Amino acid sequence: MEEDSYIDAVLEDCRDKMAKALEHTRNEFSSIRTGRAAPALVERLRVDYYGSEVPLQQLAGIQVPEAKLMVITPYDKGSLKAIEKAIQGSDLGVNPNNDGVVIRLAFPPLTEERRKAMVKVAHAKAEEGRVAIRNLRRSARKDLEAFEKDGEISSDELERAEKDLERVTHEFVVDVDRVLHHKEEELLAV
Repeated sequence: MEEDSYIDAVLEDCRDKMAKALEHTRNEFSSIRTGRAAPALVERLRVDYYGSEVPLQQLAGIQVPEAKLMVITPYDKGSLKAIEKAIQGSDLGVNPNNDGVVIRLAFPPLTEERRKAMVKVAHAKAEEGRVAIRNLRRSARKDLEAFEKDGEISSDELERAEKDLERVTHEFVVDVDRVLHHKEEELLAV
């Protein structure tokens, strides 16, 4: 294998994993309540369905007929109580209204205090994303150093590859910050 192909393989693998870490962070942000009803707030909520933990999106249809209202229609009416219990146990801060057929969630406007608390949650999730990206950089750097130690790449090649790795890491951290900024604006908009 040529020197460049070792480096390219490590950098490409690292870039793919960083993209997944960024996407995971985006998904985490979508579960943070902004005062508007959105299916992403409850889709991945875990429901105890006949002894197994199942994401809500597999048990029910989720509609948002208006900005402050969500309607959850279970595919199996027997799961209504379990879905209601999962919503009550979540950190959504919304009381489910169960009429025996569907569950309605009315989202009150967020208070200023609650908005600031949600911004803190967003910052924590962004930091988790940054840490994941930096851990991937560390892992890739170890792989590159192992190639140099085994004589697969030269020290000059290692230095160039580490600069490339640093540039890629910086790009993904900036992307996390950009997504955080957007979420922060969304949360603080009145």
